[in-house]
Amino acid sequence: MTNRNTMLAATISLMVAMPFSLAVAADKPLHPGTPEPELRYKGAPVPIKPGEAETVVTPGAPPLTKAEFDRAKQIFFERCAGCHGVLRKGATGKPLTPDITRAKGTDYLKVFVNYGSPAGMPNFGTGGELKPADVELMAKFLQHEPPQPPEWGMKEMKASWKLLVPPKKRPKKQENKYNLSNVFSVTLRDSGEVALIDGDTKKIINIVKTGYAVHISRLSHSGRYLYVIGRDGQVNLIDLWMKTPDNVAVIKIGLEARSVDTSKYKGYEDKYAIAGSYWPPQYTIMNGDTLEPLKIVATRGYTVDTQEYHPEPRVASIVASHFHPEFVVNVKETGQTLMVNYADINNLKVTTIGTERFLHDGGWDASKRYFMVAANQRNTIAVVDAKEDKLVKLVKDGVGKTPHPGRGANFVDPKFGPVWATSHLGDETVVLIGTDPEKHKANAWKVVRTLKAQGGGSLFIKTHPNSKNLWVDSPLNPDAAVSQSVAVFDIGNLDKPFQVIKVAEMAGLGEGSKRVVQPEYNKAGDEVWFSVWNGKTQESAIVIIDDKTRKLKQVIKDKRLITPTGKFNVYNTQNDVY
Repeated sequence: MTNRNTMLAATISLMVAMPFSLAVAADKPLHPGTPEPELRYKGAPVPIKPGEAETVVTPGAPPLTKAEFDRAKQIFFERCAGCHGVLRKGATGKPLTPDITRAKGTDYLKVFVNYGSPAGMPNFGTGGELKPADVELMAKFLQHEPPQPPEWGMKEMKASWKLLVPPKKRPKKQENKYNLSNVFSVTLRDSGEVALIDGDTKKIINIVKTGYAVHISRLSHSGRYLYVIGRDGQVNLIDLWMKTPDNVAVIKIGLEARSVDTSKYKGYEDKYAIAGSYWPPQYTIMNGDTLEPLKIVATRGYTVDTQEYHPEPRVASIVASHFHPEFVVNVKETGQTLMVNYADINNLKVTTIGTERFLHDGGWDASKRYFMVAANQRNTIAVVDAKEDKLVKLVKDGVGKTPHPGRGANFVDPKFGPVWATSHLGDETVVLIGTDPEKHKANAWKVVRTLKAQGGGSLFIKTHPNSKNLWVDSPLNPDAAVSQSVAVFDIGNLDKPFQVIKVAEMAGLGEGSKRVVQPEYNKAGDEVWFSVWNGKTQESAIVIIDDKTRKLKQVIKDKRLITPTGKFNVYNTQNDVY
């Protein structure tokens, strides 16, 4: 501690009025106001390979060898780019461009990397993440121009596109006997696969190869086609009608991505698919049954608040409108919600709605007219009217720290009427927002009730129209007792304390973190499924709970269930039931 205090004291004069101040008292936490769950979430690596980003040697910056550059790029993509952006222009983290970093100098930057900052920068050195040599290396690297990954345009997409089974050679009718509406697509994060599980028999139908760390699964309007997208930008199209459902097409739409969806409006069912990418910042419209890329649209532009140009505004969530032939595309760094009309993609019409910066995930209200999306770093929920194509409200008062709803949860509050709920990464609260401007106008678009769950680090919240329960996970909470269990509320009596369900304990696994993540209902709404997410070399499981009794119903174990995380029931996903 003596060395730490001495070093901080020696640099304190350099820190005054700097954009990422380190002026932290020695007896206070390194990251006041930034909970550990949020730090864990922000620190996710980007899947861009260091070798894909061209090295740029900047005159006047500290010299680095090629090997040092390669090492620094790897560290940056694994630990820093998720917050600061691939181009270091700033995202949820501060800008780290050479005009800023070179003015600070190597000694200052070493302290910054070593000890972190009050704004949420992790203490990579003192926290044991980086060795002293790597701390110094990063301090030097940050003074060079950012190495930019390649663009990914139509040429690259078509080179990656594989039509494995043309539409004419696919089944004319369902060739298997599965109850497809109750099939689950389960992300096997670290193996680059999804497990298709029969929700009736609880048996694995097939393990399908996909891209790395599938982020979401989405269903075509007909329920026949399953689309999955990995964080590495790969989209896989799976035909559920095949005797053994499997891939029929694959494409890589970028180097890093999160979102995919398909057209649902009458007359355009299953016609188009859309995928958005983090790098390059753009979205791509494809043929719905082949994934052939048809149109690429960049999202680089100006921020909604300061009207400053941002070169890396990443595409966050995408949903398909039920009121128009439109996709709702949410752009993270600029805070723009784009209503992309696909009626004529050669003469594309896009309505740009200024909402709030740092848009992330969200879902429809029960009427499927209003899209509720979290601007997580602004502690805000934006309400967008998909019928009128306009912003209804930015809900700020009462929203907790870093909302992370997934799709959220819709139900009827016994006192306040229809609500949509979200939990939070940054605190233990669950907030309920009124969603009925006609019959409950006084409660519409405001936080009407705040519940307290187990703790921060929640990623998903879930209920079902046939359920009286509201389930809340917290897999990123640092307390193992919290991350290995879930909280469940009685919707009919929300003043009643939540019940803790020890899901990981039910799984009967061995050692490991055993984080419990993402409640997902079966079609009937009488079962809720949880992933018990363990290490890649450790045993994981799916735990199924009887929703009415809240008792264990079944545990699915299989050596092929490697790091299961997200689960998507075909019927619920197809029909936006949550």
